[in-house]
Amino acid sequence: MKSGAPTAEAKDAKTSSDVSPPAMATEESIAEFLNQVSSLVKLVDSRDIVELQLKQLDCELVIRKKEALPQPPSAAPVVMMQSPSQPPVMPPVPSVPALPPGQASAAPTPAPSLAASKSAKSSLPPFKCPMAGTFYRSPAPGEPPFVKVGDKVQKGQVLCIIEAMKLMNEIEADQSGTIVEILAEDGKAVSVDMPLFVIEP
Repeated sequence: MKSGAPTAEAKDAKTSSDVSPPAMATEESIAEFLNQVSSLVKLVDSRDIVELQLKQLDCELVIRKKEALPQPPSAAPVVMMQSPSQPPVMPPVPSVPALPPGQASAAPTPAPSLAASKSAKSSLPPFKCPMAGTFYRSPAPGEPPFVKVGDKVQKGQVLCIIEAMKLMNEIEADQSGTIVEILAEDGKAVSVDMPLFVIEP
């Protein structure tokens, strides 16, 4: 009987040591995590919660509303999964005055610049956004933008900043050339693969 007890303990020890190393994430666990994140986003959106911070093991998740911007009552939480729903919200009238100062050299009125943007898009491949977040043309409010239409840029030069999950990510040019068009609006949400600039080699 005594000899049986240690083997049971040894088996238990083996099982616990087998479980202790972190297992690779499975599709099932990732799907479950995304469902939980989606539920948390809905919770934050439906309540008077401004910011929700969740820490679990070595993972940290922060969901916060952008109340500083006048636009997003319908898509208030700032989370990567929500970003694709925001670009269609870009055309409202308040956003139009923000663009002409940066585009004054290219076109005095917004309507021709939109037409030019469509023609530029068709002839040259646009520089696409590598991540979802908020697009900023300048390093800080009140400072000059990184680039303007007509500027010559080098590969690796910073074009803009994308704020994602409270991190400011500098986005660099993937080629050298001239900025022909700036397609994203300063301070607006952008999604992955959304065109940001047109660079003529």
